[in-house]
Amino acid sequence: MTTTPTPEAPPTGRAIVRVHFHPAHPTDGLYEQLLDVLTGITPQIEPLPADWSAYLDLTGALRYWDRDVEGLVAVLQMRLLALHSVPSSAGSGPTRSIAAMAAALTPPGTATVVGDTAYDIAAFLRPRPVAALPGIGPTTARTLTRYGISTVGDLADTRPATLQRILGAAAGRQLHDLAHGIDPRPVVPAANPRTTTVSRRFTADQLDPEHHHRTVLGLADALGSRLRAGAEITQGLTLTVTYADRTHTTRTRTLPEPTAHTPALATHAHGLLTSIGLQRARVRALALRADRLQNADHAVHQLTLDDTDDRLRRLETALDRARTRYGPGIAGAASTRHISGTAA
Repeated sequence: MTTTPTPEAPPTGRAIVRVHFHPAHPTDGLYEQLLDVLTGITPQIEPLPADWSAYLDLTGALRYWDRDVEGLVAVLQMRLLALHSVPSSAGSGPTRSIAAMAAALTPPGTATVVGDTAYDIAAFLRPRPVAALPGIGPTTARTLTRYGISTVGDLADTRPATLQRILGAAAGRQLHDLAHGIDPRPVVPAANPRTTTVSRRFTADQLDPEHHHRTVLGLADALGSRLRAGAEITQGLTLTVTYADRTHTTRTRTLPEPTAHTPALATHAHGLLTSIGLQRARVRALALRADRLQNADHAVHQLTLDDTDDRLRRLETALDRARTRYGPGIAGAASTRHISGTAA
């Protein structure tokens, strides 16, 4: 392989942290409470609710708290545990990509801190498999491996012109920079988008795919009912599967149009579950979250010549009235059977 002199990543003076929350019960509103704990450390927070994580820029906070990165991350993790009994894992480094990589290999309750010297950055990055670098998916990783580029060090040692021929000009330049620890992207503070979550925790590990399917349909039914009761619609759905070992898988989908219509929610939730491919996985809990909520007055319903959808919406309204009068258990079974036929 042709090599080129390795440029050193310039010191950034930044301390970027990627923190992942690992709640035993990811209940509605908990994510916002955890963000409040982070805000007590620094206002420079970028929420990532889809996978229960966030970026923090601690650069200014280190001076304010008169602590190093390890000490301030330890304070942060202790507060999360003391106030909400939520363990967390954290990765820190001088860039977003290094922080994300460090967090990905860190188990709950611990932290991985990468220094900002050229030696620290190279020592961390070079031994990692090339697939660990943000922006490299399975297809790109396989392509690079065919050319003998299997580690981040191999990627860093490859001439930029060669990478551009393999991956294209933009991707080749970007990945060459990331392999050298060059990533100027900032943490962008943003308000956490409004969400609402329904979840089901099993009393024992659940292996039956059909039971997973029925549970997700029931969650879609409950979520639709909650949204309609609050006169809200959702622009996206996130399904989180928690396993017996407390790890989890998350899938997110943006909806074609914002809705609170249960059959539409069920169809998309079923698609998310199918995309995960659980098979005989030992599932401990399932959670379905409605993302980017907005007022139902903003809803735009696409017109159709088929009156089936209108009849389904009238049935949905009747089921909502039954829930209000008799409680959720009265209409739940009937609506779930109805959703199951729609989502199949």
